[in-house]
Amino acid sequence: MAHALLSPSSASRWLACTPSARLEAQFPDSSGAAAAEGTVAHELGELLLRDWLHTVDSIKYNLQMQGIIDSGYYGPDMQRYAEDYRDFVIERYHDALSSTPDPRVFLEQKLDMTEFVPEGFGTGDCIILADGTLDIIDLKYGKGVLVNAQENKQMMLYGLAAMRQFEIMYDIRRVRMTIYQPRLDNYSSYELPVEELLHWAETELKQRAKMAFDGAGELVVGKHCGFCKVKARCRAMAEYNLEVVKHEFKQPELLEDHEISDILKRLDLLTDWAGSVKKFALQEALGGRKWEGFKLVEGRSVRRYTNEEEVAKVVLAKGWSEDNVYNKKVVGLTAMEKLIGKPAMTSILGPFIEKPPGAPTLVPESDKRQEYSPLEADFAIPLEVE
Repeated sequence: MAHALLSPSSASRWLACTPSARLEAQFPDSSGAAAAEGTVAHELGELLLRDWLHTVDSIKYNLQMQGIIDSGYYGPDMQRYAEDYRDFVIERYHDALSSTPDPRVFLEQKLDMTEFVPEGFGTGDCIILADGTLDIIDLKYGKGVLVNAQENKQMMLYGLAAMRQFEIMYDIRRVRMTIYQPRLDNYSSYELPVEELLHWAETELKQRAKMAFDGAGELVVGKHCGFCKVKARCRAMAEYNLEVVKHEFKQPELLEDHEISDILKRLDLLTDWAGSVKKFALQEALGGRKWEGFKLVEGRSVRRYTNEEEVAKVVLAKGWSEDNVYNKKVVGLTAMEKLIGKPAMTSILGPFIEKPPGAPTLVPESDKRQEYSPLEADFAIPLEVE
């Protein structure tokens, strides 16, 4: 991924809140281990695809594979997820074969976005070119947040850049943008005619990108703030969340319905923001900063064994039975699926697995799930709020 000021990966943020890009540039990169793990997963996915395409020889394959194994992030789970990604791309390639005798596949393709975004560059994980359609697939290895391709600004930017780069080779009329997130068993696609993508670029993208590059515009609070490095110190975020205080946290029965609705709309951002402020303050305190009225102390800890095998050996030697020392139970569903595989989970254990209804939860009306009716419920379930 590019390290330019207007990174494609944060396009949804700087398009919605144009000053955020310049503000974020003042803060250090805090992506850490998760980003490093994602990089290794991308390398493995690319290697598996190049092996399928026969564009890597056995010596180079083995060298690169050994580097991935030695990274410290590789394991059976990553191998399985990378293979799932490879198989997904292969399936899309065969779809392209139905309309084009010679579709082209490009992996980790560098994309020039400067026509639309100042100093903009990015990398397309996988691009499949066929007559009429450009298919761009983005591997998301993270599992913290489910990502949807629908009107996803990052994917639209990738789609634009890829279309411009390859339009001379093929007659591209439509761009299909796909997000593949194997750890959440999630994939989604969003398809647009080239004309609509270009219209978006001319009427929104270029203008907003220039404002973001210049640091112009107003701070805007919304869901795009989730991964913003500035949010712990953002005044607009603080003012938005502290609006809740105007209700003085009275008992709910003393609030009007519209006031409760207003609080519900703000709670997700409020709790996320409060956590980011605490994290920021702690990191600064560890670096020597003093916060008035607060001090650093050692947190609570929990006792633990230093060597479980030695503990069991000593206690058994004193006469206690294994039944008292060890707890034995069937491994969980995820571990069992890793052990016997997905097909066997259905064919062998299908009759013994159930998925009970989830607890009712309040979500915005835009959520696509079917509305829950308490009158149709067989029994009462405690209410949750997402």
